[in-house]
Amino acid sequence: MTATATTLVVEFLDSLTHARRRSVHTIRAYAATLHGFVAFIGQSRGEAVTQATLDDLTRADIRAWLSSRRGEGLVNASLARDVSALRTFLAWAARTHGLKRDALAGLRSPKVPRRVPRPLSPAAAKDLAQVAGDAAVQPWIAARDTAVLLLCYGAGLRISEALSLTAADLPLAETLTVTGKRAKSRVVPLLPAVREAVATYLKLSPWPAEGPVFRGAKGGPLQPELVRRAVAGARAALGLPDTATPHALRHSFATHLLARGADLRQIQQLLGHASLSSTQIYTQVDAAQLLDVYRNAHPRA
Repeated sequence: MTATATTLVVEFLDSLTHARRRSVHTIRAYAATLHGFVAFIGQSRGEAVTQATLDDLTRADIRAWLSSRRGEGLVNASLARDVSALRTFLAWAARTHGLKRDALAGLRSPKVPRRVPRPLSPAAAKDLAQVAGDAAVQPWIAARDTAVLLLCYGAGLRISEALSLTAADLPLAETLTVTGKRAKSRVVPLLPAVREAVATYLKLSPWPAEGPVFRGAKGGPLQPELVRRAVAGARAALGLPDTATPHALRHSFATHLLARGADLRQIQQLLGHASLSSTQIYTQVDAAQLLDVYRNAHPRA
């Protein structure tokens, strides 16, 4: 008896969770895309979708699905992610269940212009971290928000990585071992200012130094949305653009290192990028900044 497509999708998602250790957000996105695809094919063909149905897929089926997704208002970037999710799933099914995947042969993903990150200036990055903390009602919360944001800017951490620190990481030393995406570990240096900010927060925190380092007002693990909300208030107070987010501090970390002569390979290791191509975008950032300076300063610009 041939397996249903839904069964295959569930098995695939389980492999992403346990074997490949993808993030919760990635699993959620893949699940929405693949279950939606199976539902579309079932409605289109008027039958339950099985492995045999997937074997029989045509390029016209894929194009019809993408057309329906575009009709829902999806832009090229979202459509490209959908195609990538489907490719990954069908490739897995081909390896593990002998599925054919002729429908994707020659199919091109929608073109997506690569966006250049918008870093902050060194002064703006420091101001953002400070003002986000100053807006808090309680001193320990102010110190907490400043410490989290300085970890993003001073060490290039993702906000999820900063919030995943536990008492086992204390006391902070000159370097910190961080576990990033796909459970990959890397070592990052910690500036004295960053270590001092975390130490100040720990002194003021009413919660015991056990479990998660950064806690919410009621003692539970600090949620990223609370940090983003503090940053939104700070950027409004400072007159910064909407692109001034916690993740922009990580971009700023990389851009400022590159501007000061750091090697791309070194930046790749500090950021925890799987490939150098992910890091090379910062060369475009640096060039864009130079162009802005030229346009603003040159009398003929």
